[in-house]
Amino acid sequence: MAVRGGFSSKLGFVAAAAGSAVGLGNIWQFPYVAGQNGGAAFLLVYVGWIFLIGLPIMIGEIAVGRNTAANPYGAYNKLGGKSWALVGLFGIICGVMILSFYNVVAGWAFGYFVHLSFGGLLKETDFAGYFYNYTADYSDNLIYSIAFMIITAFIVYRGVQKGIEGTSKILMPTLFGILILIIIYGLTLPNAMDGVSFYLLPDFSLINGATIYSALGQAFFSLSLGMGALITYGSYISKSDNIVNSATLVTVADTMVAFLAGLMIFPLVFSQGQSPSEGPGLVFIALLGVFQTMPPLVAKLVGGGFFLLLCFAALTSTISLLEVPVAFLVDEKKWSRKKAVAVMASLIFIIGLPSMLSYGASDLFTNFTFYEGKTKNFMDIVQDVFFVVSLPLGGFLLSVFIARHWKTKNMSDEIAQGYSSYRGSLLEKYFNTMITVICPIVLGIMFVLTLLQKFFGVIII
Repeated sequence: MAVRGGFSSKLGFVAAAAGSAVGLGNIWQFPYVAGQNGGAAFLLVYVGWIFLIGLPIMIGEIAVGRNTAANPYGAYNKLGGKSWALVGLFGIICGVMILSFYNVVAGWAFGYFVHLSFGGLLKETDFAGYFYNYTADYSDNLIYSIAFMIITAFIVYRGVQKGIEGTSKILMPTLFGILILIIIYGLTLPNAMDGVSFYLLPDFSLINGATIYSALGQAFFSLSLGMGALITYGSYISKSDNIVNSATLVTVADTMVAFLAGLMIFPLVFSQGQSPSEGPGLVFIALLGVFQTMPPLVAKLVGGGFFLLLCFAALTSTISLLEVPVAFLVDEKKWSRKKAVAVMASLIFIIGLPSMLSYGASDLFTNFTFYEGKTKNFMDIVQDVFFVVSLPLGGFLLSVFIARHWKTKNMSDEIAQGYSSYRGSLLEKYFNTMITVICPIVLGIMFVLTLLQKFFGVIII
């Protein structure tokens, strides 16, 4: 039987939780989703969701995890019985499915880092064609995705302190450093201020139902909410840790990285007259045209640094996503960590193969179905079902669980163990109200509206 680990310090938890939150959602997805939804207009809605809904849900997840010292399934089972345990299992499944496609995109980033830094990628003349050919070449993609999963598995195998905590303490400062250096360089380029204006000057007419739905889904994905990661990480922290303070630090760090990612990418994109609404290929197509205009050595340093940044961001999230099902098998099935990591890493990689084949390698998975007025590939389905729709649903179920079953008194008792003045404070009243009233109402409504918009093309607001 494996011995349950734990973080050695508050800093270790914050670094790991921030690493879980900071990932491809911030650096790959946030800029292109923001670009498709009006830049600054999207940013405002996103930040609103982060602090209005995201922070209270994060505090609730961490409190549940620490109180039970268990994985999501075990946590809900201990506090609510077998019926509620299904909610925890739902979160674990969401995390598994998200990691299955996440590892594919991480493999793209890893491959681009290698080809740009050590190959002839910048000599290409058609970056869009290169991207589509690259993603359609499953053999190359297979190599880098396998390599990325092996790295992830090795870190998780080393355990909470030596693996997850130790790696996060190194990667997070490095990630911030690379991000800031590229921002400084980008702001010196011609027309960079046009990108800054697009990003920071809101056009409120662009805020519509699609913007609101996209921002909520992005907030949950970015903060790693609804997939059991923070319940799992919360189960590893000390009773003396201040949950509110730690969750706030994680939220601020995550939001800062997302904000800085936009500040990095849009000046680079506008400097070469590229479209900010390029879509998922923004960082794999538009930015390469920018890097190509730089002197060769600068291009390798800035471009290589960017894709290394993307790899680091992906890695801090993949280790948290893999840790969730591993913790389930260690806690509930009494497997050794080595066996749990080997089985889950292999299984998730296999589940991700259809996503890997979704960009031209297989016609079946490339043209998998049709909704929202367009053809959707298999990876689109996984993203829409397990990311856009299911993560807010997971937050809704958590808030209902705390409000109706566990009760805010028990949550407050748990939080107060590391925050002596929390009981009776305005902060307690605020978070109790948000979790028991505002979050269930808002998330319940948004779940229904998102479902209607995504799969039936009905936009009510």
